[in-house]
Amino acid sequence: MPHPIMFDDADPLLAEVRRLALAFPDAAEKISHGHPAFYTTKVFAYYGGSVKVDGVYQQHDHSVLVLVEPDERAALLAEPRCYAPAYLASSGWVGVDLADDTDWAEIGELLDASFRRTAGPRRVARLDAQPTR
Repeated sequence: MPHPIMFDDADPLLAEVRRLALAFPDAAEKISHGHPAFYTTKVFAYYGGSVKVDGVYQQHDHSVLVLVEPDERAALLAEPRCYAPAYLASSGWVGVDLADDTDWAEIGELLDASFRRTAGPRRVARLDAQPTR
């Protein structure tokens, strides 16, 4: 049985994540477990996540999940807007809640870091060769 769709395609926060994520070389979008996933060969970002609290999943519908370096992950998890997402936290992923006052330059940097960890050297070289985004 397929996962239910767990996002609103008209969500303006998703639109901004989509704009940033799809600007990376060869980036594409697919639906994975009911959420938008941005990938090249491997996924570098998800939109929406959850945490398990006392056996119950709490949704973070307006968030972006990224894979960053361990020291950056630890710093992010110290912030109240960040969380260790269910299923993916053990692999190093972190969730960042988004809001109307989100610093989109920072989200772009986190997406960049996650892309660099997953995309492979040729795509990273293409990214580095692009004019400043």
